[in-house]
Amino acid sequence: MELIKKSGIMIQGSRVVVIGRSVVVGGIVAELLKWNDATVINCHEHTHNLKEEVQAADIVVAAAGIPNYVQGSWIKQGAVVIDAGINLVSDPNKRSGLSIVGDVEFSTARKRASFITPVPGGVGPMTVQMLMKNTVKAAANQHFAVKKTSVKELTESTTIAQKSLLVEEKFTNLP
Repeated sequence: MELIKKSGIMIQGSRVVVIGRSVVVGGIVAELLKWNDATVINCHEHTHNLKEEVQAADIVVAAAGIPNYVQGSWIKQGAVVIDAGINLVSDPNKRSGLSIVGDVEFSTARKRASFITPVPGGVGPMTVQMLMKNTVKAAANQHFAVKKTSVKELTESTTIAQKSLLVEEKFTNLP
């Protein structure tokens, strides 16, 4: 959700295609988007008209676990693409013989999308950043709920929270 919000696109009223139905990514993302008033279409590897669904989408979230499953040419001009796929493919040019690719064919999709997450380096780092943010919030909530704090302690904790927000802001604004 944070990546979509940072893209600047209006979620409310947007047509969203979520490819993948796992309880870890696809299902949860679809529900979050519905709660934010998006029109959500759930697709998967057995969807007969996947190409047409993707072509009509303002936002595409790919979490199918199939390398380069979504062709870049299917992406609607100006769409937002969140690729949560992490797939290993053979790559004779790499020393290891393997490369990591997403579920979306990146090279073509990036020319059409207004915003796209790379793989690797997109959803993963943002997940870590959100975990850190929520850990700091949970610790602060627990600290203040269990212990009566002085003004000095509150100021020190606020400073930590502010630093966390600054780190978040800098991280999400990387080129």
